[in-house]
Amino acid sequence: MTKKALICGSYAFDSIMVFQDQFKNHILPDKVHMLNISFLVPTLRKEFGGCGGNIAYNLHMLGANSVPMATVGEDFAPYMGWMETHHMNTTHIKVIKDTYTGQAFITTDMDDNQITAFHPGAMSNSHQNKVSDASNVDIGIVSPDGRDGMIEHAKQFADAGIPFMFDPGQGMPMFSGEELTTFVEQATYVAMNDYESQMLQDKTGLDVQTIASMVDALIITKGGDGSEIHTGGEVINIAPAKANATQDPTGCGDAYRAGLLYGLMNDLDWKTTGQLAGLLGAIKIAHLGTQNHQFDLAEIERLYQQNYGELLL
Repeated sequence: MTKKALICGSYAFDSIMVFQDQFKNHILPDKVHMLNISFLVPTLRKEFGGCGGNIAYNLHMLGANSVPMATVGEDFAPYMGWMETHHMNTTHIKVIKDTYTGQAFITTDMDDNQITAFHPGAMSNSHQNKVSDASNVDIGIVSPDGRDGMIEHAKQFADAGIPFMFDPGQGMPMFSGEELTTFVEQATYVAMNDYESQMLQDKTGLDVQTIASMVDALIITKGGDGSEIHTGGEVINIAPAKANATQDPTGCGDAYRAGLLYGLMNDLDWKTTGQLAGLLGAIKIAHLGTQNHQFDLAEIERLYQQNYGELLL
């Protein structure tokens, strides 16, 4: 029987801009207390995004049974059409009246640094969805979403005995150290990038080894340097996959998390799971936008062997 993954996270319209320079060349360190700066961005793209949407999209392309759960606004119709065109599950996408769908305004510089402004809109009502609304769930993820929704969904997964991944992402500043510690205690897996890992340590007072000991696996991504998986008292270093181009880092972490979930759903070992996740991130970064890349499992198996010299399945 195919396992089912419940993807709790944001859906959003992304306005993506690229600054043809480096932020550091225009931000004066001794003037950050009175920052007033404008970046000229010659290009603007509007894309379908949101962490939950991106994770579900990548997992769906792998042929997995991914069920996204999110709250969206009355302007969601174009995105809904996109999901239906790709035959994605929309059962637990709830439209909230008199709200906008979440809106992200992302500016990326030439060093792949990002400055993002986010309007949560309907996402703030994500707690109106309940994990129990979805039946026969085998695994889940709590990714950036409305604050109350993230807290409640994590508790609901834990209370139901459903293993889940905690992916705080850019939602981490919403929570206190005590709340973040509770998330880790409830979660089965924790995934974050190296910057978020340091922030989690600073806010909770827990070091990497302690956090790793509280979950089955702690996954830390390091961009072009690959990733590391802390599990069973060991650290598995995952080499990066080769990207055909470096176009847009937005959504790479979400693609990576889809790879993690696929590995867990198919009982792959952690090294294989991490390498698959890294491969999805490399495929994504070669495309503009977060859901404009396409692949199927056969292509993934070919690229996996090409990158890592071994079979995926």
